[in-house]
Amino acid sequence: MSEKDFIALSKSVSRGAITLRKAHPELMAAFGSLGKAAYPDGVLDKKTKELIALAIGIALHCEGCIANHAKSCLDKGITREEVVEAIGVAVHMGGGPSMVCGAEALEAYDQHVAAQK
Repeated sequence: MSEKDFIALSKSVSRGAITLRKAHPELMAAFGSLGKAAYPDGVLDKKTKELIALAIGIALHCEGCIANHAKSCLDKGITREEVVEAIGVAVHMGGGPSMVCGAEALEAYDQHVAAQK
């Protein structure tokens, strides 16, 4: 596995969002509203939506997205097995680069689990 600290990366993404919120509050308010509109339970439940977000982060090779959505998966009660299945879909859709990011997503999830112990 990689030697990335996904917990630190997740915290860094959060700090970056705070900095951007101060610099451009209207943008970040709109971004926050978009998230609030996208994630509530509907036809798809919150867990499914979070797994989709993780898979998209993998397919787009966004380490910050992987770090944050791996944590969000854990927070929503998503199991490691569910994360693994979502990674499988992302790898299918994104090929080799998504396989590398998929392994990192699983490592990120595992780091967040270990940090809760």
